[in-house]
Amino acid sequence: MTYVVTENCIQCRHTHCVDICPTDAFHVGPNFIAINPQECVDCGLCVPECPEEAIFPDNALDAGNQHFLALNALLAQRWPVLLERLQPLPDHARWSGRSGRLALLEDVQERA
Repeated sequence: MTYVVTENCIQCRHTHCVDICPTDAFHVGPNFIAINPQECVDCGLCVPECPEEAIFPDNALDAGNQHFLALNALLAQRWPVLLERLQPLPDHARWSGRSGRLALLEDVQERA
């Protein structure tokens, strides 16, 4: 099992989870963070730290979120490891609780 960051993180990118991760499994992109499934030790410490409730164990993903497992693995290979907390994105409050954000995911590392 691994933990997976899902759509609720897109456009918010809170990084409270980074402080608690014992294996530096988080990777940062322009408007999302991803968990490297090869580094995640399944401790679950990150779940309660996420103010957007965007992190789930892979075995608890519903059918509509299954694709985030592969997406996290892919993006973790492309993006740098996140070692310290960043400020959330400037307009994070506007996106909190909104669905339909996957189309807004930015894959290039420009502004971390």
